[in-house]
Amino acid sequence: MDRRNGIEAALGYVFRRPAWLDEALTHKSFLNEQRLKSGRHNERLELLGDAVLALVVTDYLTERFPQLDEGRLSKLKARLVSAQVLARAAQRLELGRFLKLGRGEEVTQGREKQSVLADAFEAVLAAIYRDGGLDEARAFALRVLDTDLLALDRAGGHPDQEDFKTRLQEYCQSRLDVLPQYTVTGESGPDHRKVFEVELTIGGRAYGVGRGHTKKAAEQEAAREALGRIESGDIPAGEGE
Repeated sequence: MDRRNGIEAALGYVFRRPAWLDEALTHKSFLNEQRLKSGRHNERLELLGDAVLALVVTDYLTERFPQLDEGRLSKLKARLVSAQVLARAAQRLELGRFLKLGRGEEVTQGREKQSVLADAFEAVLAAIYRDGGLDEARAFALRVLDTDLLALDRAGGHPDQEDFKTRLQEYCQSRLDVLPQYTVTGESGPDHRKVFEVELTIGGRAYGVGRGHTKKAAEQEAAREALGRIESGDIPAGEGE
């Protein structure tokens, strides 16, 4: 019960039928190694969750950005439902620590794998859909993906104009309780084409280096590098604590 309460508190949703949640958090490796003939792993829910997420995200984007054509909307959708974004959402929910994994998956850091986390997120979304319906599933998905949706809003639906510094600052404040620091470490080139080099540190550790023709541009590049390293697992989330 305590485990379930912890999961539901993280999700912000209380299940009427907890069996859906248990299935969503059970990896195939767990059943295989336990040689259990009964019970289900989360691959079926993952398939359903993929479809539910596609509907929710597409509905949101077409309503939020009526000025964008089908091609642009498709690219935004692909970005929002990518394994990278979903794994990041799963990390915010700390889904990894609640997963039932087999020993083999456990020793290979399955709780931190992007694919495992992204699949678990889709499975949990499907579990909420099965348990509470589309409105509950939509509310959950939009709430958890709020950071990514907000970034798109700020960029007017153009992710190439995304504010990486703001995203990194919000992450650091919510997860690390510390702010990133930017330091100009070099300048080169003639005055009319000067290139600035900026180092980004979090909690005293170097997370990224950026270069640009303005200090702000260099800081954006450094923030983008830091976010990429954090999201790919190159630097463990929370290392700066």
